[in-house]
This record gives sequence, C-alpha cells and structure tokens, in this order.
Amino acid sequence: MIKLINVTKKFGDLVAVDNISLEVPHGEIFAFLGPNGAGKTTTIKMMTTLAQPTAGEIYLDGVSVTADPSQTRRSFGIVFQDPSLDNELTAYENLQFHAILYGLPKTLYLERIKLLLNLVDLSDRKDHFVKTFSGGMKRRLEIARGLLHQPKVLFLDEPTLGLDPQTRNHIWTYVKNLNQEEGVTVFFTTHHMEEVDRMAERIAIIDHGQIIAHGSPDSIRREAGTATLEEAFIKLTGHQIREAPAEFSKSTMRGFSKM
Repeated sequence: MIKLINVTKKFGDLVAVDNISLEVPHGEIFAFLGPNGAGKTTTIKMMTTLAQPTAGEIYLDGVSVTADPSQTRRSFGIVFQDPSLDNELTAYENLQFHAILYGLPKTLYLERIKLLLNLVDLSDRKDHFVKTFSGGMKRRLEIARGLLHQPKVLFLDEPTLGLDPQTRNHIWTYVKNLNQEEGVTVFFTTHHMEEVDRMAERIAIIDHGQIIAHGSPDSIRREAGTATLEEAFIKLTGHQIREAPAEFSKSTMRGFSKM
C-alpha cells in the first residue's frame, strides 16, 4: 500500500531524509517514530504530496506520488498535528466543505457524513460551531474528515498531542475500529510509546534522516536488549534533547485544494 524506494530529501546542503526504503502492506497499522528533527515530518510531507523528494520513488496504492499527485491525494486522508478545522463553521459544514473539495457527489457525502459523525460520537453536535468544541472533539472530527472520501491510507501525525488519557484512549479505539471494519491502512507518528505498543504491528525508527530500526515492537525491544519500547527508543536515538522543528500548519491544507 505504501512503498518508498531510496528516497532522499535535501534542503541545500542539509540532508533531511537520507536514502530510505520502506514498505507498508494493505491493512497494517504502522508507527513511524523518531526524535524531533529526525526526518519524520519531511517523510510524511513527501508521501502526502506536500514536498517533492530530491531522489527516489514513493508509491501509494501503486500510484507514483510525484507523477500523479491528484490521484494520490484521493487515496489518503490525513490528520495534521496542528488543528486544521475552520472554527467558524459547524461540524457538519466542515465535513461538507471537505466533501465538495474532493468532488464527492451529494448523494454519497450526505450518507457518508451521517455515518462518520455517528462513528466519532458527534451526531448530536453536528450543527454546533467547532470553536465550541474541546480538543478531543476536534480531533475526532478531524479523523472523520480524513475518512470522508473513503481513503485507503490514513496518515496521523501525533493525533493525540495534548489530549488527556481518556480522550487518547477513545481516539485509538476509533482508529482500531476503522482499521478492522474498513480495512484502512494507518501510518502514524507519536511520542507516546504506550500507544505504539498498543496499536502498531510494525515500527520504523528514523534518526538523522536514516531508518535505524525496523520491525515489530517485540523485535525492536529484543534487538535493543531493553524491557520497554521507550528504553529501546532512547538507547537507539540517544539521550540528547532535540529541538522541535516547525510542523504541519493550517496552511498545508491549501495544498489539497489543487486537485
């Protein structure tokens, strides 16, 4: 479903992503981990048509991301790390706008919006302005929006950032159900290692632009010789505190309007 072949991304003399290759099969829940500045966000931007690789090939569902970005965008949904909803619209209007943006026929999106609002427990708030929603409610609505056009891949960039444990638990329950019931491939990043243990079938850890570990949570713990995944992550990437780079922002949504 996702295939990266010798992908490199350079910004001048800086090599942000260094010749990485990776495959994620259909229906898998895959975690992409790394310290701040390791290359995670740059890689996701390339997979979601927001950045062009300097070298290498990326395919989603057999389609070249660089050769056919419009078709690629129809195959995935994404939940950005930063909020990207319109606070001055209702929950329903946010979903309707997204459906129109993707060219979904009205007969399809009316039913799909109803189904997804039920799925994320927001049916009773569909006519409420998003600015009145809690952080957890907004995250649930963003997941619903990302699934509206029935994507084959769902990218989640730290979807539970800043949420309380109860809301985080609900978010991952929704994601697991979507994966099982709709067969959606899930590619996510997080700094919460317990989420990785709970959700991910396989993991890749990237650091300094290179993939330094790849396998199941158990295999990575064994190879690192640690009792926990967090200990393995720190052992592999070091104890040094990393400075966080600029992440996705609302402005990135404009890239999806050019279809």
